[in-house]
Amino acid sequence: MDPIDLNQAAARTQLATAVAEARAGLAEGGIPIGAALYGADGTLLGRGHNRRVQDDDPSMHAETAAFRAAGRQRSYRDTTMVTTLSPCWYCSGLVRQFGISRVVIGEATTFHGGHDWLAEHGVEIVLLDDPECVAMMRDFIKNNPALWNEDIGD
Repeated sequence: MDPIDLNQAAARTQLATAVAEARAGLAEGGIPIGAALYGADGTLLGRGHNRRVQDDDPSMHAETAAFRAAGRQRSYRDTTMVTTLSPCWYCSGLVRQFGISRVVIGEATTFHGGHDWLAEHGVEIVLLDDPECVAMMRDFIKNNPALWNEDIGD
């Protein structure tokens, strides 16, 4: 395998953690977006899912939950945020604020967030176009349009 194939394989393995979190959020009656923060060596630092509905907290996005679960780190450089959906502006700001250097995105078909902006500012973006992530969000949006529009600020 060449290095690009190895990176894609690692990204897909890490995405499985975020997908499991998204499923957990959906099972709780929430929005099915999951995330995980990984260290440079591939160690899982934190994981979480969107809990806006469950916690009645508009700031509890999946990336925020994973970031908080990781606890305080000396540096976030060389860490990877893995998320099932392109990060919104709020979560893109978190990535930039703390210098997270890589973002793995399950899909950006149902929502195109701030990942182009992140790339313009030196963050490595790996967009996987994962069919399971697309299907999960399409089903959720179809069945819960008002909740989805609230989540994205429409």
